[in-house]
Amino acid sequence: MSAPRSNLTSGHTDNSPQHFPRQIAVMILATVACCFAGNHVAARLAFENGTGLLLAVLCRSGVALAILAVIVSIQRHSIRLPSGSRRWQFVLGLMITIQSLCLYSAVARVPVALALLTANSFPIILALLTWGLGGPRPTLKATALMLFILSGLVLALDLPGILGGGVTVTDDWWLGIGFALMAATALSVAFWVTDHKLATLNGSVRSMFTMLVVFIAMIIAGIGEVLPGGMALPQAVPGWIGLAVLVLLYGGAFSVLFITVPRLNMARNASVMNMEPIATLLFGWVVLGQMISPIQMVGGAIVICGIVILTLRKSA
Repeated sequence: MSAPRSNLTSGHTDNSPQHFPRQIAVMILATVACCFAGNHVAARLAFENGTGLLLAVLCRSGVALAILAVIVSIQRHSIRLPSGSRRWQFVLGLMITIQSLCLYSAVARVPVALALLTANSFPIILALLTWGLGGPRPTLKATALMLFILSGLVLALDLPGILGGGVTVTDDWWLGIGFALMAATALSVAFWVTDHKLATLNGSVRSMFTMLVVFIAMIIAGIGEVLPGGMALPQAVPGWIGLAVLVLLYGGAFSVLFITVPRLNMARNASVMNMEPIATLLFGWVVLGQMISPIQMVGGAIVICGIVILTLRKSA
C-alpha cells in the first residue's frame, strides 16, 4: 500500500485546475494502482533474493522524498511548519515508517495479495479510532459494511479452513498477517492525524516532511543495526531487479499521482485505487507463482467491494 491518500487529496486551493474527463482520470488512477501493486510484488522478489527490509524502504522513501522536494520547490510552497504542528508531523512520519516496515514485513511472509487485503482493512480501524477519540459514532449502515468487509477478510484468509484443521499454516504466516494488521493500524492513525491535526498544511509539504522522517528513520535504524540484515544488498540478479523495479514503480506512481491529483476529482474517482489488491493478485501469480484458493478469491472480492462502497458513501 502507498502513503495515506488523504495526503494526496488535500492541501490545494479553490483555484484548482479543471478536472480531466472521467475516462482519463480513471485510466490514470488505474495505472497508478497497478504500479503500487507491482511495487509490492517486486518487493517480495527482492526479499526472496536477500534484499534487506530497511534498504528497500530507504530506497523507496528516498526517491519519494526527492520527487516531493522538487514539487514543493516548483510550486514554491513555504516549508515552514505552523506552530504546534511539528510534533504531529513527526507522529505522521513515524506512523508511515511503521506502516511501511510492517507492510513489507507482511509481504515477505505471506502471499502478497493476502498481505495487501489484510492491510486494506484500515477503514474499519480508522472508523473505530475516530469514534474512540471523540468523533461521530459509526452509523448502522457503516457498521454493517464493516462486518461485511470483516466477513470477506475471514474468507480471504481462509480462517474456517485453518481453524477447522483442513489448512495448515506456519507461525511465520500468522506473523505476516499480524504485521499486515499492524500496518493497517498505523495507517489509520496516520489518516486521523492528517485529518484532525494537519489538515491545513499543504499536502505536498506535509508528505515531503513525512517521507523525510521515514528516510531519516531508516538511516538511523540501519546504522544502529536495529534489524539484523536490514541493509543487506541483494544476493542475486533477481533481487537487484526487484529492488530497482519497486523503486521505479513507487517513484513513478507517486510522481504521477502528485502531479495530476488536482485534476483527478478524487472525491468522485478515489475508489478506482481499490483495484490495487486485484492487480497484486494477478502480478503475484504471473511473477511469483502465488495462487490463492477460490474461496479466498471470493473473500478478497467481498473486502474490495465493501471498501469501495464505504469510499463512495463518504464521498457522496
